Amino acid sequence: MAELSDVYFVDGVRTPFGRAGEKGMYWNTRADDLVVKAMIGLMERNADVPKDRIDDVAIAATSQTGDQGLTLGRSTAILAGLPQTVPGLAIERMCAGAMTAVTTMGASIGVGMYDLALAGGVEHMGRHPIGSNADPNPRFVAERMVDPGALNMGVTAERIHDRFPHLTKERADRFGMRSQQKVQAAYEAGKIQPDLVPVATTGPDGAWKLATEDEGRRPETTLEGLAGLKTPFRPHGRVTAGTSSPLTDGATISLLAGGAAVKELGLAPKMRMVSFAFSGVQPEIMGIGPIPSTEKALAKAGLTIDDIGLFELNEAFAIQVLSFLDHFGIDDEDPRVNQWGGAIAVGHPLAASGVRLMIQLAAQFAERPDVRYGLTAMCVGLGQGGSVIWENPHYTGKKRK
Repeated sequence: MAELSDVYFVDGVRTPFGRAGEKGMYWNTRADDLVVKAMIGLMERNADVPKDRIDDVAIAATSQTGDQGLTLGRSTAILAGLPQTVPGLAIERMCAGAMTAVTTMGASIGVGMYDLALAGGVEHMGRHPIGSNADPNPRFVAERMVDPGALNMGVTAERIHDRFPHLTKERADRFGMRSQQKVQAAYEAGKIQPDLVPVATTGPDGAWKLATEDEGRRPETTLEGLAGLKTPFRPHGRVTAGTSSPLTDGATISLLAGGAAVKELGLAPKMRMVSFAFSGVQPEIMGIGPIPSTEKALAKAGLTIDDIGLFELNEAFAIQVLSFLDHFGIDDEDPRVNQWGGAIAVGHPLAASGVRLMIQLAAQFAERPDVRYGLTAMCVGLGQGGSVIWENPHYTGKKRK
């Protein structure tokens, strides 16, 4: 008989993230090969896990076409050398694809149906710009279900500024600059590199190179420079390239396990899943989505926002994170939030980003035995939010000196 189980995040890795487009480092690299590279790297790092024991592989992509199509979980598992007895599936929840892959596989482990699973995501926004293969139903606009601007994420970000005038462009600019600075500091301290899987690439001249770090970083960013940037989503607007995540290519993958498998295989989990939730909001202001999803996840866990010691919030736009912090009464510069920066600097390859948040939270947990709970949360296109609360297995109960 299957029994309910704890769900553990055992490990996670990702490719370095590349700028989307012809000048980006992955322009000549297939999306599915990015997943395969990450998957091989993860399994090599966890060689004690028998490949034939993986119960399922869930890989997310927003644009499921071309080299991001063909049931990604199954096709990439075969390409990565997993036994053909290992099944797989594809998942799509726009920006929260990988997060949904983790919660779906986690739920399957939690009810005792699976022991081990892989969950991740990929987005090659150079090959597959968001919405490029989509044909939205005309009823959305004709019957006024959704404003046409709701399909443009930058427009939705401007609308959060409209709704909360005290969340000014200056605050967003400062948040964007700080993200760049924090990512650079994390790189210089060697915090991010251990979880990156190098990827061999070919440039336009056919020369081989090795992608070893995130390509989109701009550590030299200043407030003066940000103040002068164009506002592409609205004349005299407040959202700029400096306060938005850049278009990005990249893949992420995680290994999840149940309590019995952890014990049997002698695994050392990095996090335990406590609760998760997804919520819907008006598509026109999709950026506030993580507020209700976090409230739901906290209620499920019997926790309050004050119990969360570390936050990894996806920086789709600076204003989106600021609206979350403002709602929960958290300062813009709170050191618990995005300690090593976020998507404004490293990029946001849509369906891959949820697991990047988890990888960073897991690494921070290892350094912080004084912190018991952490949150990974993100907004989702078409008006959704996703949140997962995690417990730190290294927690000692002793306060930090």
